[in-house]
Amino acid sequence: MGCPVGAGGFGCPVACRDPGADSLIEELRALAVPQHWVRIAPEVDVPLTPRVTRLLDSPPLRRLARVSQLGLVSQVYPGAIHHRLEHSLGVYRHALEVLSRLLVEPGFAANITERQAGTFVAASLLHDVGHWPFCHPIEDMQLAGLPRHEVLARDWLEQPEMAALVKEDWSSVDEVCDLLSGRYRDRGSELLGSLLSGPIDIDKMDYLVRDSLHAGVPYGRHFDIRRLLGSLVPHPELPRMALGEKGRTAAEMMVFARYVMFSEVYWHHAVRSATAMLQRAVYMLQGEIDLVAMTRLDDHQWIASLCRAAEGTAAEPLVSGLFGDRRQLWKRVAEFDRLQHGDLHAQLARRPYGWLVRCSEALAGRLARDLGIEVGLADVLIDAPPVKLEVDINMDVVRRDGSVCPLGEISPVVEALARRQFDNHVKRVRVFVRPDIRKALEGGQLDEKLLEEAAKSVGE
Repeated sequence: MGCPVGAGGFGCPVACRDPGADSLIEELRALAVPQHWVRIAPEVDVPLTPRVTRLLDSPPLRRLARVSQLGLVSQVYPGAIHHRLEHSLGVYRHALEVLSRLLVEPGFAANITERQAGTFVAASLLHDVGHWPFCHPIEDMQLAGLPRHEVLARDWLEQPEMAALVKEDWSSVDEVCDLLSGRYRDRGSELLGSLLSGPIDIDKMDYLVRDSLHAGVPYGRHFDIRRLLGSLVPHPELPRMALGEKGRTAAEMMVFARYVMFSEVYWHHAVRSATAMLQRAVYMLQGEIDLVAMTRLDDHQWIASLCRAAEGTAAEPLVSGLFGDRRQLWKRVAEFDRLQHGDLHAQLARRPYGWLVRCSEALAGRLARDLGIEVGLADVLIDAPPVKLEVDINMDVVRRDGSVCPLGEISPVVEALARRQFDNHVKRVRVFVRPDIRKALEGGQLDEKLLEEAAKSVGE
């Protein structure tokens, strides 16, 4: 049967092509028969082609080799100093693995052209190109005038050298950015986009394992990636990927891995102390630094700029405690989760950052009066779940009889950890203070009534 689109041409659905033809995207051939590769942890060979190498050697991706994946997590887990380029290579490897499996499935391949598949491969390598040092905690503050990293990705790719490279080797900057930002053009793009950014996607599959490995903890590595990749199927009703029923257990394990990684690594109390210190320093120094310009920097340059701006200001103790010669993190004096302190957690969670600052300043004033010691406005920090929610992992499952239902309906694990609001369970409200202030508090703990009163004094 002849191809109705383009007789096997570049716009032809991959289902119309001979999988062994020379025109099949070269990265899949390189995955099957690698001739050049780069090794990443844990003992994974990532196949290289000339056009992939050209991307890896470009300035935006070389910069990602100098931007840490986990930022302040290394304050607590010293091994967590891996960079975003390593993660990008891992996502690219998963992109090839999932394409090699799905492109032999008629229900998937009939919707995907060779050009779209190539765009997906490029997007897997470029998906983090807009990231900058510590961008996630700073974006959580939702500061006016600071574009999100998704917008910055386009800025990097529209530079003449990069735009020409993408156009010559792959497709176009618009097509890559549309896939990264969720502006899908057709069913094929939506299917590919849900593989890159969805409830269960190749980005999460890589960072959970990689972050766990480098942090030196087992929590993010105990789920079956091969089983998950092999269980992905096109949704029979919607233009996105779903999960075959045989992937249920692997999905449950991934949901649990993500929960524990947030609980024990990403939202570890000392990591959140460092995060709260950085956020308050940036908030205090807004008028002294150009945050937009700093999005072009790597870790070393960004930290140096912040340290220079903090010299001689009230933010200097915060910045010095994070990046100076001697680490000094503010100490936890209160912690509230949704289960045991539901009202107080709800009162403080997902508040605008400026409101949290005013609340912590009110609490600082109260502590100064009660303790009879000097308490600066930045000596008390309230850390709470940010306004933006985490992505839910409650993916649809296609049963053996062809019916569809959410994973949470057939999985008690997902029902408990994903279908209910993830943020409410894993992200706690905490209060941190300058170390000597904790010593002055009775038992080193803050009376929660003081926090309730501070919140009421700020109002809505």
